Amino acid sequence: MFAYIEGKITHKSPTFILLENGGIGYLINISLVTFQHIQNLEKCRLYTYLNIKKDGQSIAAFEYYGFFNQEEKIMFELLISVSGIGSNTARVMLSSMSNDEIQQAILTENERAISSIKGIGPKTAKRVILELKDKVAKTADTRTPMVNNNFKIKDEALVALTLLGFNKNTASNAIEVVCKNGIPDSIENIIKSALKIL
Repeated sequence: MFAYIEGKITHKSPTFILLENGGIGYLINISLVTFQHIQNLEKCRLYTYLNIKKDGQSIAAFEYYGFFNQEEKIMFELLISVSGIGSNTARVMLSSMSNDEIQQAILTENERAISSIKGIGPKTAKRVILELKDKVAKTADTRTPMVNNNFKIKDEALVALTLLGFNKNTASNAIEVVCKNGIPDSIENIIKSALKIL
C-alpha cells in the first residue's frame, strides 16, 4: 500500500481526482474538505488509503481514498473501524464536517451533530462516540504533536546548517535565538533567519 501519491492533477471533481505519477493515472476518491484544499492546484500530494472491496471471499475491486493531510486520513481510518461505517460513509462524514468538528462532537458526546450527517442515524452516532471517544482523546490534544513537530523542524534545520558547514553548537544557538519568540512555520524560514545571525 502506498503511504502517499504525489503528482500532476489531470482531472478533479468534488468527489475524486485523477493523479498522474510515473505515467500512471490514479483514480483517488476524496472528501469535499480535501477538494477545497486542492481545487486551485495543478500538482499535489495525497495521503492514501487502499480500500479492498470484497464479494464474499473474493476480491471485487480496489479503491483509493486520498487526504490532503495526515489528520484527515487518521480520522477516516478511525471512522471505518466502527461497525456499520464503510469507506464512502466515512468520506461523507468528512465532507459534512471538518476533522476538528468531528473530534469535538465525539469528545463532547454530541450525538445530534453526528446524526445530522446524511446516512448516520442516532444508533450509529452513539456507536461512533462509544467506540472512538477514548481513541480520539489520545489524538485530540494538538499541543503535544505540535511540540514533537517543532522539535523535528528544529533538528532538521540544524542538520541542514551543519551540512552547509556551520559549527553544530553555533548553529544550534542561532536556531534557539530564532525560535525564542515562537517557532517559524517552516524549516526554510528557520534556516533563513539563522543564516542572518551566523
